Amino acid sequence: QVQLVESGGGSVQAGGSLRLSCVASGITFSGVSMAWFRQTPGKEREGVASIDRFRTTRYADSVKGRFTISRDNAKNTLYLQMNGLKPEDSAAYYCAATRPFMIAIQPLGVPSYNYWGQGTQVAVSS
Repeated sequence: QVQLVESGGGSVQAGGSLRLSCVASGITFSGVSMAWFRQTPGKEREGVASIDRFRTTRYADSVKGRFTISRDNAKNTLYLQMNGLKPEDSAAYYCAATRPFMIAIQPLGVPSYNYWGQGTQVAVSS
């Protein structure tokens, strides 16, 4: 059974930093593409950043230069370092994974991913 468990969310002031983590189990972590998504009430889930098994990364324009996605295959863990946080970054953040050795045709697209975590909340105050 695949499980993705996020942590690291919280409340920060604008300009602050947070690091999200996502620990995966029940999956060949080194063989999957991973991504972070976020969602606010009433809005569609949007892709924030992705990293494939070759460590190629993609970012949404809104977070480029502020967020960094990385992975530690030895720890089965995905990270999202978020710097320069803005109030508009406030959302529930979810990690997602493809099936092993599948290519994410749209690396920041929801349909590309098969497994999802339960989310961790990020709140940024002005």
